[in-house]
Amino acid sequence: MRILFLGDVMGRAGRAAITERLAGLRADWRLDFVVVNGENATNGVGLSGDHARALLAAGADVVTLGDHAFDQKDMLQFIETEPRIIRPLNFSKAAPGRGARVFNAPGGRKVLVAQVLGQVFMKRPFDDPFSAIEPVLKAAPLGVQVNAALVDMHCEATSEKMAMGHWCDGKASVVVGTHTHVPTADAMILPRGTAYQTDAGMCGDYNSVIGMDKTEPMQRFITGMAKGRFEPAAGPATLSGLFVETDDATGRALRLAMVREGGVLQGAAP
Repeated sequence: MRILFLGDVMGRAGRAAITERLAGLRADWRLDFVVVNGENATNGVGLSGDHARALLAAGADVVTLGDHAFDQKDMLQFIETEPRIIRPLNFSKAAPGRGARVFNAPGGRKVLVAQVLGQVFMKRPFDDPFSAIEPVLKAAPLGVQVNAALVDMHCEATSEKMAMGHWCDGKASVVVGTHTHVPTADAMILPRGTAYQTDAGMCGDYNSVIGMDKTEPMQRFITGMAKGRFEPAAGPATLSGLFVETDDATGRALRLAMVREGGVLQGAAP
């Protein structure tokens, strides 16, 4: 199976890049399944129902969220009506929606998509992500219940993301990190066949400070004082993510490639 994961969509620039280019990538790269992290797609904080519909209509099979899952209040209701939106498993026991689901892919194949939040350096104490993901992976074993499984590990600490990758090795086809918006250069296939990258990066304007217009972040770093609001940068966006090809019978990753498409970052296409 040919799977594409795209990192955090950042504001209008990121949404435009998805809507303008994802359909072409699906065709050119013969993609079977696409997962997009959309938790910053609405003005850099959260995801609205309208913008979720736009990402799905553009070619995403599933949209994951993150710690800003419900910053746009209409998502509290929208997620209950749209099963293709996945929020973190360990966000809150009272949160609407689901943190994992098995989806249909072409040819009768099944794909598990799950998301967990890390605990290290996060603004609020979320439940343990390891104990949250364990029963989900056990209930959908690779090569038995599903043909592929993807885990979006949304957190700050690279060490926590790496630990999750190794813990899921052989249990998931792909473990990929999101949240920090900066792509890491460590894409690899772990010993038991799990494709891993510490952070997929963002789908946004990299002529910025992690997707925000540079002026206000630099003002705060230099002076320690706020002058205005953070606003998403509006220049040409780079689509950043991870391409993985898996074996349908075992769910193991066969090959992978980091994706840098358009904008100011460029990389080799799959």
